[in-house]
Amino acid sequence: MRYLFRIAFCLMLALPWSGKAHAADATSTVFVIPIREEIDTPLTYLVRRGVKAAMDAKADLLVLDMETNGGRIDSTEEIIKSLDQFQGKTVTYVNRKAFSAGAFIALATQSIYMAPESVIGAAAPLLMSPMGGVENISPTVEAKITSAVRALIRTRAEKNGYNVAVVEAMIDKSRELKIDDETLNEKGQILTLTNVQAEKKYNDKPLLSSGTVNSISDLLGQLGYSNAKLVRLEPTGAERLATFLTMIAPLLLVIGIIGIYIEMKTPGFGLPGIIGITAFIFYFAGGFIAGLSGLEWTAVFIIGLGLLMLEIFLFPGTILPGIVGAVLMFVSLIMAMVDIYPGMPAIPSLAQFRLPLTNLLLASFTALVIMAILSRFVLKTPLFYRLVSQTASGVTTVASRSVAQNSKMGEVGVALSPLRPGGKAQFGSEILDVITQGEMIGRGTRVKILGFSGHEAIVEGVA
Repeated sequence: MRYLFRIAFCLMLALPWSGKAHAADATSTVFVIPIREEIDTPLTYLVRRGVKAAMDAKADLLVLDMETNGGRIDSTEEIIKSLDQFQGKTVTYVNRKAFSAGAFIALATQSIYMAPESVIGAAAPLLMSPMGGVENISPTVEAKITSAVRALIRTRAEKNGYNVAVVEAMIDKSRELKIDDETLNEKGQILTLTNVQAEKKYNDKPLLSSGTVNSISDLLGQLGYSNAKLVRLEPTGAERLATFLTMIAPLLLVIGIIGIYIEMKTPGFGLPGIIGITAFIFYFAGGFIAGLSGLEWTAVFIIGLGLLMLEIFLFPGTILPGIVGAVLMFVSLIMAMVDIYPGMPAIPSLAQFRLPLTNLLLASFTALVIMAILSRFVLKTPLFYRLVSQTASGVTTVASRSVAQNSKMGEVGVALSPLRPGGKAQFGSEILDVITQGEMIGRGTRVKILGFSGHEAIVEGVA
């Protein structure tokens, strides 16, 4: 009777636990990110996008579906940094092979599982030639590179509980691997393990792999996620476009700033404005596709640009819209390239700001130099106005514009805004951009046209 009571008591404890586990499995989310082909910049964008999506979805498990020969160490570091941001469980499934940088990334996850007849290892760092192929390096340089990579990967291996001796034998050919009097790797060789070797246990602990499974579905079943919601991330091809756009981001900024500047200096709306806005669109698109920012910063930039246009064209001299607009544009251009993960502080760290801020400052300086040259030597030439008049919407030719301006000489109108010294004034039924010769004129004051500077009428106050 006493034993029956104990059995009944144990069953009562077990029932709620089983129900809880099943409920957790049914409501769990698993993200699968493919690691394919060469590990390069486009893959860093794909992984970053996947990690952020998994964090937004509060996923429980992140699986790397890996089949790669390796790739760039800098891209590998970026991928590892992205994986570090994910707070759930991380697993690598070696679908066929995980060589070199692929092995490094696998070691950055908490568990490694392998498909039948798959292999992992051969992770000695190589220096690639710009012309393709492997570049010959001196023993000293090779030792430095190997030491740096070994330290980087060793920290991840220690964090995730892998055998550091196994990891170092994959990286450093001078390391011998010997366990329980069995030599697994001789000096002068780089360790590569099959799935059978990787899961073999020494002192009741597997050498590297937690087991061999036939597919990701089997893996999820073994981990207890067979009923979980599965999200498979797929490369879009846009990652390669993002690589190019982020690489030329400073140039896009220069083109955008100059395009908007020229548009503000010329009447109507035409080719310079179209080019400038297009450059900014590509700039924001690069950050969005690269997984650095969302579309919200594009919206902030548009709002800022709108406020700046209101200040210049509709309410000149009011100052506040222009200042607010300029600040919003500046902030959005920086934040579009700041790498922020869900759950991070609202204000990024200095390290996160460094690259986008440097790009923006360099682009702004370059644009200022070019604008000074344009203002002094190009914008005042007849050829420039002829080109602008042919591309701007609703703009008359230079000759007809000159005739129209001459006919307005001496006209008297009323200032529609404070002239400090620029603003707007109405002459009959026509509203013109005007500028004084330096004096400040209040709104509602009568003004007289003395001449023209470009498309702006030069005025003075009259009694």
